[in-house]
Amino acid sequence: MRSRNGNHSFTRTVLIFLLSSLALDAKEYLISYRYVVKDAILYNESLSISSSMTKCLGKPLQALTFTSYGNENLKQNISENSELFVDYIHKLGLQVEHKGITNNFQNKSTTILTLKTTCFKVDFNDNLVRIAPLK
Repeated sequence: MRSRNGNHSFTRTVLIFLLSSLALDAKEYLISYRYVVKDAILYNESLSISSSMTKCLGKPLQALTFTSYGNENLKQNISENSELFVDYIHKLGLQVEHKGITNNFQNKSTTILTLKTTCFKVDFNDNLVRIAPLK
């Protein structure tokens, strides 16, 4: 609402308070992901999740949202929605390392895809989990 002198201070104060109170519920996690493909077969896949000990700096990017049914175990939620999460981190950008060797007309290849340790803001609601990386 506008006061008589034209200021929007009351509205801004209420809006800032509401936005900051919503941001307090979000938790921060460090997530890294790596998978190895040898000769076109998935060889190893690992997902590491840990709570952030210090506050992460940065602005959240586009978030991923999926259902959680009240469960606040992030690793379990990600494993239940693994296809969505893997597609999402592919869009974020993965480091790709590829090695190929040909010996006596036999090809051998190894490809390693890695998501470097990234800080994510995670917000748990009653039925949804919202994950947003910080950049």
